[in-house]
Amino acid sequence: MAFIAPLKGVRFNTDRAGRLDDIVTPPYDVIREESVANYTAKNPYSMIRLDILKTHGGSVEDPRRYSEAAGLFRGWLREGILTRDDEDAIYLYETRYTLHNGKKKVRKGLLCLVGLAEFDEGVVKPHERTFDTVIADRLLLLRHCRAQFSQIFSLYSDPDNTVIDLLQKAESVPVGTVTDADGCTHAIRKVVDDETIRLVQRFFLHRSLYIADGHHRYTTALAFRRLVREERGELPDTDPANHVMMYLCPMEDPGLSVLPTHRLLHWPGKMDAGQLASRLSPDFDVVEIHAGSRESLVEEVLSRMDEVEQRAPEKTSNSFGVYHAGDDRCFFISMKEEAGRYLDSVAPSLRDLDVVVLSELIIKKVFALSSERCEKENLIHFYSDPDEALDTAVKASTVMEEHTPLLFLMNPTRVGQVRKVADANQIMPHKSTYFYPKIMTGLLFYQLVDNEVIRRLD
Repeated sequence: MAFIAPLKGVRFNTDRAGRLDDIVTPPYDVIREESVANYTAKNPYSMIRLDILKTHGGSVEDPRRYSEAAGLFRGWLREGILTRDDEDAIYLYETRYTLHNGKKKVRKGLLCLVGLAEFDEGVVKPHERTFDTVIADRLLLLRHCRAQFSQIFSLYSDPDNTVIDLLQKAESVPVGTVTDADGCTHAIRKVVDDETIRLVQRFFLHRSLYIADGHHRYTTALAFRRLVREERGELPDTDPANHVMMYLCPMEDPGLSVLPTHRLLHWPGKMDAGQLASRLSPDFDVVEIHAGSRESLVEEVLSRMDEVEQRAPEKTSNSFGVYHAGDDRCFFISMKEEAGRYLDSVAPSLRDLDVVVLSELIIKKVFALSSERCEKENLIHFYSDPDEALDTAVKASTVMEEHTPLLFLMNPTRVGQVRKVADANQIMPHKSTYFYPKIMTGLLFYQLVDNEVIRRLD
């Protein structure tokens, strides 16, 4: 059972800090180093000064980075740049956005606190592995600042849309609206009605939560709680350190989107398009795409992949687009049924995933590349934008003499597959999901205040 609770959110005072659009940022882990200066130039109170990995000109390991962030956070609170709400609230979070194909969507969720539970309790379920270096960084930031600057994005099942309906019917106050760099509009409203909050809390007592985005942040919160327990002994359930801030979205929400993450493989050696097709053909049906320009080739193969997926929405097609940048040739490939036997040793919840077929059947079997070698030599690069992936592949083909860039265009992992894998206690390959749009960092913080009592359901 999931215990959720309202919080007194910390927000930017726009009268003092300026426009929210110039302050908020995407999550820290998707910000490129070359973009940092752009964010700080927009506004001196940019969230990047609190949440980014590096000091100004310093390294990731520089301890000044954490004390600097803590000093800024406390100073901004003192100066009224940041304000903390007086009342406990659950915050309704609505995102309006347009997909690459022009389809407009609205995603609705809620911001609240969630009682921490170890993964083996089955209350909060992961689907990705985490990396110790990232957790160490996030833990130092949390220990210094005693605040959580961004939400963990999690899913729950609510076919009847009970929770969102309750929050939309309750009286609410708008507290922040921003438009991100992709043109997505993010708006939050504060709900303080006691009865509504109790009904929402009661609903989650019988639900599990599935982490969509933020595995490192959740694991960091667990590590922080262990440290606090070492210092103070066992904690009451209502202690702030027993909680973490989440964005919760119903997995049945029609506005929920998972985008594919395409893979650019730098094959270590020279291989022409004909050799590529020959290598793939024993395990895949290979059809070459003829559509003019390279952009048209990629657009056509993506269209064909989507068509196959839509034809059988409940069944994974295990189809891919493969673009050979050096020869400017593109293929649509579909796994042969008999090739699936190679995956019999893979857990049932994983073997239907396109990302698993790619990593196990194509990368490991067809190309004989181990995951260890791919990681050590940095052979695989990930892109959510197919146009960016295409441009990078083409540029690489002109400068890389000892490698052959091969772009694998992917279908998105489905929400039901995420749930199936998490319920089976399995872990997906790296970068299997890309939930879009990302939750913006800086709309709402969770400050851990010593001796404060979190309002859990009696």
